[in-house]
Amino acid sequence: MPVPDEAWSAFAARFTVGSVVHGDVVSVVPFGAFVRIGEVDGFAPAREWPTPLEEGTVVPVRIAAIDAEARRFAVHPA
Repeated sequence: MPVPDEAWSAFAARFTVGSVVHGDVVSVVPFGAFVRIGEVDGFAPAREWPTPLEEGTVVPVRIAAIDAEARRFAVHPA
């Protein structure tokens, strides 16, 4: 699902690579999880986390990469 312009603009204006924030784990997949920051979901690769993430939890994350063109970002443990 595409990220709405307003949601991506708010995310991009507030966060940069290296930002440390708390995110909500909104879904878990075999290869990682999706973490919501603001109104945008980013990917948390399973290989970066010492323990599996659980849906419904809030986790401290560091924004590891942002792809503005694709409107995607990745997070690692903070």
